[in-house]
Amino acid sequence: MRNILFLLILLFTFSTSFSQSYTFKTVIDLETTDVISQGNTGTCWSFSTSSFLESEIMRMTGKNIDISEMFQVRHTYPKKAWNYVMRQGKAQFSEGGLAHDVMNSIKDYGLVPQSVYSGLDMDANGHNHAEMVAVLKGMLDVYIDNPGRSLSPKWQAVVNGTLDTYLGKAISKFSYEGVEYTPKSFQAMTKINPDNYVSITSFTHQPFYSNFILNLPDNFSNGSFHNVKLDELMGTINNALENGFTVELDCDVSEKTFSAKHGIAVIPENDDTAAEAIISVRPEKKITPEYRQQEFENYATTDDHLMHITGMLKDQNGTIYYKVKNSWGNDENRVANAGYIYMSEAFMRLKTISVMVHKDALTKDLKKKLNL
Repeated sequence: MRNILFLLILLFTFSTSFSQSYTFKTVIDLETTDVISQGNTGTCWSFSTSSFLESEIMRMTGKNIDISEMFQVRHTYPKKAWNYVMRQGKAQFSEGGLAHDVMNSIKDYGLVPQSVYSGLDMDANGHNHAEMVAVLKGMLDVYIDNPGRSLSPKWQAVVNGTLDTYLGKAISKFSYEGVEYTPKSFQAMTKINPDNYVSITSFTHQPFYSNFILNLPDNFSNGSFHNVKLDELMGTINNALENGFTVELDCDVSEKTFSAKHGIAVIPENDDTAAEAIISVRPEKKITPEYRQQEFENYATTDDHLMHITGMLKDQNGTIYYKVKNSWGNDENRVANAGYIYMSEAFMRLKTISVMVHKDALTKDLKKKLNL
């Protein structure tokens, strides 16, 4: 009888510990810039990577600089257009991209502050690229169809003219805090070197510690990723945060249990508890490499959204969560946690497509395995 009573108490304690409202304790909280909104655009790849680089600039120089997201967008669209035209329309032309597209743009064109290139019309208070993208794609399709029976040499000039109209002409010289810069000299001042950053992923369809092109719709530039074991991917995130490095994140946000409104992202053990899991603690699934691969191959995990990991928390049961900076603004009527998502370890293990970190954020052992 005593044993039965003890077992009932134990079961009650276990069940109630997973039905409480979330309570979080901050473990790591690294410096970053304010949460802003990407507006009505699909440019999370530039907003998140720019936020990541702003934290890197703080880490390396101590300077708080708001860098222009649209400068990189402006220089990436011609590359997207070239890919689309040269593949004769048999490729995706959309607003999406990946973190390495920002790095490629910086390598070619440098960096500028937001104050000198906003990508906004004078009277606009937010970004909306729907019309611009429709116009661009419509023109490209006309050139691809070859009404003149050959591809006109004017198409690239027309693309650039359209981008200039909607986003503004790319600048070559500007003044910032009383100093004259070019985009490349400004980049040098920030100490951002694109060659110092690596993209890490974890999938079983490619050999571990190999470098391969991840087949994603938005990977128009055929960027390559270092493939590591799942525990090593998570270890990379943890090691980075513990040593003062923030992390760029590409992940899936299509789950019902990813909620910007509640500021929570979890993977409940029981799918039927999705509604409860975003407001109260529930047991979560154990995520194995095999399950992760299965969800990727059946399209349950897709390349949806890029964000910026800036810290770590624990809930009342000691479960690890990651503090993830979003780019959907900080309106408290629409988002919780001032625009941050608290993402559980299970969600991160399952739904992460890739991360980008500074090479110095990797462990010595992983650097050796990757020949970095």
